Amino acid sequence: MKILLLGSFALLFAFTIKAQGWLSQGARVGAMANNGVTLIDAFSYHHNPGALGFIEKGTVGLSYESRYALKELQTQSFAVAVPLKAGVISAGGQFYGYDTYRTTRAGMGYSMKLSEKIAAGVQINYLGMRLAPFYGIRHGVSAEFGALAKLTDRVNIGFSVVNIGRAKLSEYKDDRYGTLIRLGLSYQLIKELLIVAEIEQEVTFDTRLRAGFEYHPIDLLYIRAGFQGAPMDFAFGFGLKYERFKLDMSTQYNQILGWTPAASFIVDFYTPKK
Repeated sequence: MKILLLGSFALLFAFTIKAQGWLSQGARVGAMANNGVTLIDAFSYHHNPGALGFIEKGTVGLSYESRYALKELQTQSFAVAVPLKAGVISAGGQFYGYDTYRTTRAGMGYSMKLSEKIAAGVQINYLGMRLAPFYGIRHGVSAEFGALAKLTDRVNIGFSVVNIGRAKLSEYKDDRYGTLIRLGLSYQLIKELLIVAEIEQEVTFDTRLRAGFEYHPIDLLYIRAGFQGAPMDFAFGFGLKYERFKLDMSTQYNQILGWTPAASFIVDFYTPKK
């Protein structure tokens, strides 16, 4: 039993190191196994700033996740996007961990349509990591880029890069914050069914493949599920939408570490004059 626990915590620490500077946010994305690079909502701030170029209403989102149901691995996040006469301005942040170990990522971005079918966006984020009392606090700044193309009325393709410049975490062994490259595709198979798939490459880790779907049987309800590999995780959840309010719930399951519940809330608060 002791060996199993030690192995689990070692694996958990590896996941945490990989997540330095970025974590998937929003229960809608979580329910589809973190397929988020082609989706358009407030949490696009955390997945693909280019997608925010298609936002037409001011929107704000709040999210909470308890990774593997441990309070020490909880994440709180927010995102807000406001369309302007030219482009969309955005801000967001995520706060992961607890008093002894905590990471912070927060900043601002700007996105715009390059044409009716293509949008792109950039971000600058502050990165912070506190590992007390032995290692103190580390700071960094990351630049991020994303783009989304609507190839047809049914097909979207998205691309994003997190931490382009590979911000340095420590001089020891040239330790750096994680850099992730994501490429995703979504297909609206029928009006009620969206299928998503994505490939993610972190510079020092194995490639991750993921896929999921979102089923919209009635105006109020969304049903979602997905899976991802390396390591294998399964996910499912649901969402409720009423007028300008959206509530999403999700959970992910890892065969070794267990369940990761999450909840998020989005409200559209501003409609610009045309």
